[in-house]
Amino acid sequence: MISRGELIDVYFNKEDIDLDVYPFSLPFFNMVDRLKIHPQITYLVGENGTGKSTLLEAIAIASGFNPEGGTVNFNFSTRESHSILHKYLRTSRSTRRHTDGFFLRSESFFNVATEIDHLGAIESYGDQSLHEQSHGEAFWSVFMNRFLGNGFYILDEPEAALSPSRQMAMLLRMDELIADNSQFIIATHSPILLAYPNSIIYEFSGEGVQALKYEQTELFQTYRDFFRDPAYVVDRMLNR
Repeated sequence: MISRGELIDVYFNKEDIDLDVYPFSLPFFNMVDRLKIHPQITYLVGENGTGKSTLLEAIAIASGFNPEGGTVNFNFSTRESHSILHKYLRTSRSTRRHTDGFFLRSESFFNVATEIDHLGAIESYGDQSLHEQSHGEAFWSVFMNRFLGNGFYILDEPEAALSPSRQMAMLLRMDELIADNSQFIIATHSPILLAYPNSIIYEFSGEGVQALKYEQTELFQTYRDFFRDPAYVVDRMLNR
């Protein structure tokens, strides 16, 4: 179980480091000294390689989670691939404490499922091994069964395993958990998940990071332009 205060701010320590070396060379790290965290949902969006998942992972580790995911009680390791960024983060938290938490990431979900089987803990995840379900069903089982409320939940591209209808259902479940004093930080490429109305959206790019409204994000605008006339967009892309 996690028992930590609600996350308010993330600060970047830039003393005695080489800004030309990864992960400190990531544009967002160079641009800002602090990111404010929303009490309900903070989104990280942007192109691949701009540092969203690297920052999300660092926040998770700095909050006591296993780098590969799971609860704060998971201490397994299959391959250490996380960056050292967490060592250069400082967080500020409120006195209101969360009693639950989970770090859910798509790229290492298989390893988390294996650890759950090893611990004999499937009763907390729907009484069925996550390996005996489809990828999407296993993700959904964790989200519906293991997220208990009054929690701090860090999600890295959860839409990778979910259909559009499940993503919409996820918004409803997120709203229920938020009503139960939960806080989310989510890195996503899904315009559906990004649509929750009360949030902060940070868009990462080669120029750094900026807080935007939903309709201002490149993610929203790209999908909007495509669905206005998909045939036209595809024809332009294929030079037809």
